[in-house]
Amino acid sequence: MESPSFLDNLFFFIIRPLLAISFVVCFIALWWFLAWKLVLSHVPLVQEIFGLRKKTFKPKPESRGRIAKFYRSISSQNSVPQW
Repeated sequence: MESPSFLDNLFFFIIRPLLAISFVVCFIALWWFLAWKLVLSHVPLVQEIFGLRKKTFKPKPESRGRIAKFYRSISSQNSVPQW
């Protein structure tokens, strides 16, 4: 039985663990990239956290909907002076 050579020990204790760690890191990075491109970049909360989108504030229109029209019609009926 012969003892393992220096290259065998180097491969077993240094190169092989480095290859395993790099494989795992590349695997995680690949799936993170795919998740980012397909899902995460479209989520508004993630966009705000990473500063990808500036929040734009639009002024609200005067007549926003049915309720505003209803109250406007009531106020216009009440504002007519009665003689």
